[in-house]
Amino acid sequence: MALILDSKNIRTYSRSEAVVFAKTKEKFGGLSNMASGYPLYVNQVTILTTEALYQACRYPHAPLLQQKIIEQVSPMSAKEVSREFDHESRQDWIKIRHQVMRWCLRIKLAQNFDSFGQLLLSTKELPIVELSYKDEFWGARPLINNPNELRGQNNLGRLLMELRELLKNTDEERLKYVTSIKIPNFTLLGSDIDVITNQMNIEKSESIQSKLF
Repeated sequence: MALILDSKNIRTYSRSEAVVFAKTKEKFGGLSNMASGYPLYVNQVTILTTEALYQACRYPHAPLLQQKIIEQVSPMSAKEVSREFDHESRQDWIKIRHQVMRWCLRIKLAQNFDSFGQLLLSTKELPIVELSYKDEFWGARPLINNPNELRGQNNLGRLLMELRELLKNTDEERLKYVTSIKIPNFTLLGSDIDVITNQMNIEKSESIQSKLF
């Protein structure tokens, strides 16, 4: 499914004046949807990464495909499984994907409040930018004639900055409670997605995470 860029939303960032992340093992790699160590728990299902949850949301009409995506140990494998069926994404995916990503990030914070919250706050007031050589919708690409400048819509970085401001200005208990998105057929494995809290099945999450090591 092709990404559609809106020229009005393209931004340019100075790499030296921003928090830039690309690889998960880097200092700010935990900001990536690919980062391990931030498990999510939705409808009594443990999901290892934000990427896997986001990709699964493409296919509410295909619970078996959702299951295959979220059972992948590697977030890249989850993305690749999703990419194989990209043409079968829900018809309104382009319209709602930004809303879904915001919801996924809210869950990541709610259920990993201390670790992810501290990482967000450590970025201070700097712009947050996902460095990407391929995706100018969620990230920003270095300019050929000036690699210190990154240009793109950087929607993921901007959602993270939005979440950072919410973290600074919202009561902690409210941030640990995430309501479902009001869109049609928003389901996981055949069930409507419930309100999300920070109460996770820790034993189950740790058991599944152990497969990563």
